[in-house]
Amino acid sequence: MDTKALRQKILDLAIRGKLVPQDPNDEPASVLLERIRAEKQQMVKDGKLKAKDIKNDTVIFKGDDNLHYEQFADGTVKCIEDEIPFELPEGWAWARINTACIINPRNNIDDKTEVSFVPMANISEGYANSFVSDSRLWCKVKTGYTHFAENDIGIAKITPCFENKKSVVFTGLINGYGAGTTELHIIRTITGLIMPEYLLCFAKRNDFILGGVQTFSGDVGQQRVTKDYIANYLFSLPPLNEQKRIISAIKEAYYIIENIEKTKLGLIEDIDKAKSKILDLAIRGKLVPQDQNDEPASVLLERIRAEKEELIKQGKIKRDKKESVIFKGDDNSYYEKIGDEITCIDDEILFEIPDNWCWARLNCISINYDSYRKPINSYDRKNRVLGKSKDELYPYYGATGQIGFIDDFLFNGEYILLGEDAAPFLDKKAQKAYMIKGKSWVNNHAHILQSLVFPEYLTNCLNSIDYFNYVYGTTRLKLTQENMNRILVPVPSIEEQRKIAQAINNLFVLIESIKANLR
Repeated sequence: MDTKALRQKILDLAIRGKLVPQDPNDEPASVLLERIRAEKQQMVKDGKLKAKDIKNDTVIFKGDDNLHYEQFADGTVKCIEDEIPFELPEGWAWARINTACIINPRNNIDDKTEVSFVPMANISEGYANSFVSDSRLWCKVKTGYTHFAENDIGIAKITPCFENKKSVVFTGLINGYGAGTTELHIIRTITGLIMPEYLLCFAKRNDFILGGVQTFSGDVGQQRVTKDYIANYLFSLPPLNEQKRIISAIKEAYYIIENIEKTKLGLIEDIDKAKSKILDLAIRGKLVPQDQNDEPASVLLERIRAEKEELIKQGKIKRDKKESVIFKGDDNSYYEKIGDEITCIDDEILFEIPDNWCWARLNCISINYDSYRKPINSYDRKNRVLGKSKDELYPYYGATGQIGFIDDFLFNGEYILLGEDAAPFLDKKAQKAYMIKGKSWVNNHAHILQSLVFPEYLTNCLNSIDYFNYVYGTTRLKLTQENMNRILVPVPSIEEQRKIAQAINNLFVLIESIKANLR
């Protein structure tokens, strides 16, 4: 279920008069607008507004020809039928925001009055109608900040806050007043005649956002929606009682949607945990059944040691002085032999594995190619790919995946890349290792391994182990080559490795399909 689309549909129905039934006994919106005009004229007389604040107020009506017209203060009349987006129910009316409301008002209160202060960061995005404030004295914020009062509507005017629907009805203000970010347009309704929550519906609609973006002015990255767009915005006004029913219906619907979203988030989190659980079962030998006819892992490791010895003789790799053999002693403890030295490593063994499995250090079942890495900064990469076709470029990899392209390659084959730094090592759900195939370039933020066991199995292992004892650092965790080589990997037979990798893949495909249907 697309809950964002559902919210938009509810708002669309609301402003068209299709969300709640009409009551013919309700006072028509046209009467509301007459009362608003009278109230604003009285505010001018009382000095609360200036004459210029109402000079652009208009009256929109339907002519005898069934077309919509707008009458201006000077008495001129203009047909605006091309602006009318849809037909309204009986008792509703069209109005400009500046006619029905006051735009960007100023507060006139005592300097020692305590008020609410709201920076842009404290206004929620999306469909939430919420904000957080702190206390300030009016004398500290009356200059250089936007003024607002209880039940005023605030709409972010700067990109990307405007597009992200940072709009809110200010309620619960200290002493009924507030100030905040200068990047707001404020709409003040005439108390008791227009519900601010109803007007907020328009600010949350995608059509309103798209229309505002088209009026953007200013430099790139600092563009703002104009005051004129807000002031001249044409909105549909229902009777006051229907406004109240609409708001109530929206709140009820949104409450249900929020519960759906929370449920979806909870399910997605549970699904992500399930992926971690699958990997955990896999490396413990509990994901697929063992076959007693499979070649024991000890034989596989002997063969790997022989293969590496041959590569050493051919001069293709260097001898690793810390190459080890791990075995279980007669006392049921685990021991590691490096050269002539034998050490008990029971304290490193985190769980039991099936009898035909073995433990091995990562350096014993892989070949490291870190010395062939070569970083290139983004500026140089950009220049090197300029004017090159897609066929002339190769993937450029870093700690957590591909980060661009380059016009040459260092590697050609199948490798496992494991983050050296900046990888999410302590996040069980996050990817730390991934496979690459073909021609590629790798920077110095990822270790490069050629697997001597089934590569998909080893990759899954590296994404499931606990890195707590292998990485160091506070703000930027690092996995050194020395510590990486020490990583203990549970090794089953090559046949079982294939079965495990296939089972993981099948389950992960299913999980991603479920997640996609939840979004």
